[in-house]
Amino acid sequence: MPFARRLLASVLAITLLVQQPLRADELPELGDIAGNELSLSAEKRIGLQIMRDIRWREPSYLDDADIESYLNQLGGRLTAASSDPGFGFYFFPINDASINAFAMPGGFIGVHSGLILAAQSESELAGVLAHEISHVTQRHIARQVYQSRNVGIVSLAAMVLALLAVRSNGQLAGAAMATTQAGVLSSQLAFSRDFEREADRMGFETLRKAGYDVRGMADFFQRLQKAVRLYENNATTYLRSHPLTGERLSDMQNRDLGLPYRQVPDSLEFNLVRAKLRAMQGIPAEAVKEFAGQLQERKFAAEAPVRYGLAYARYRNRDWAGAEREIEALRKLKVAAAMIEHLRADIRIAQGDAGAGLAIYQEAMQRFPLDLGLLYGYGAALNTARRFEDGRRFAETQLQSYPDDIRLHKLRAESYAGLGRQGMQHQALAEVFALQGQTAGAIEQLQLALQAGDASFYEMSMIDTRLAELKRRRTEEIKERGN
Repeated sequence: MPFARRLLASVLAITLLVQQPLRADELPELGDIAGNELSLSAEKRIGLQIMRDIRWREPSYLDDADIESYLNQLGGRLTAASSDPGFGFYFFPINDASINAFAMPGGFIGVHSGLILAAQSESELAGVLAHEISHVTQRHIARQVYQSRNVGIVSLAAMVLALLAVRSNGQLAGAAMATTQAGVLSSQLAFSRDFEREADRMGFETLRKAGYDVRGMADFFQRLQKAVRLYENNATTYLRSHPLTGERLSDMQNRDLGLPYRQVPDSLEFNLVRAKLRAMQGIPAEAVKEFAGQLQERKFAAEAPVRYGLAYARYRNRDWAGAEREIEALRKLKVAAAMIEHLRADIRIAQGDAGAGLAIYQEAMQRFPLDLGLLYGYGAALNTARRFEDGRRFAETQLQSYPDDIRLHKLRAESYAGLGRQGMQHQALAEVFALQGQTAGAIEQLQLALQAGDASFYEMSMIDTRLAELKRRRTEEIKERGN
């Protein structure tokens, strides 16, 4: 089922909880409201609620730390150069072949794999993300959706989900509006021309200040427009929600004319991510054949990404020895990236040499200390090697820096399970459920933790305190939805 239709299913699930709009005196506290705009605190809450739903329910959410880490590095460079560098953004990948990206309230930006593969340069991809960042910093979504105070957080979240579904597939417009009580959507199915022009202008400045080729934005949109004219295919998805007029394209090109030509090389990580996405597609043997053919016929602009793609395809095909040969050939090219070391370590572990894999991770984490893919991989490798106490300590140390990281809480739960400590295993799982927005499930896990009977007095006190906190949160959720 395409992402847009599954997104609409999420709309239906949420709106079943919303029987009628809230009266003004029944509204939950949304923070300060200026005019008809959604407050920033409420916008963050809505975005977080939708993001939790996507992580939990959306099969096409691409849970890949390498790709997610790259998107956030690229996005971080752009947001630092944006009009609101302190807003707080989070970028995540969606495994969908359509050419699309979408901004949600609160700075959550989804990027389809089809967009990453369609971009012919990193500056083109950066141009699209800069445009989406500008929609957020200029509060376009908040200004579109929040037309009245007579709605609550759940209703607003449903409206935004509907809007996202429509933007992914215009044919879903009628169904989305019918399920959300959101008549305001009838005239808001796409960003207005004024919003698009503003996002173009602000995105251009963000792209320039971040050091990318400013022609990337116009080049991408122009090629996308040509593709729409030639083929009615996946290329139409993005332009349905971001209508590209001749005036907009001319404005982009005119801005380019005022600046001297500047060639900006693509990063190695950009090309490695594209190679990984291609290697992840279809049957592993077919991916192996594709990359091996490119190497044999020398059909590539750079050898390293093709070698990496072949190594990952062989890894998927369980050809561990073949994958390691490609990694060693790749290393001889004198290129360095966290993604390469991540795969290299996993290949050694897959061959039963956990010690060597852990050593590779330890060295790589010193060279790339901020790469989350390496942190997750190392934690998982400790548990695979049955070094559960080391895994527990590692996960808890990392959680001091990343307290809301679901993957680290899962690693912590796995470590406690390996140690046979059921109480703390359920306590760790409770945090996973809580971060996914499943408060009832989190409460159940904490109750199981209390019943396990193997927690210390201090741990029991901690569980009791957290249980009381989550019960209060659950009461508030029920009250809000009941209204």
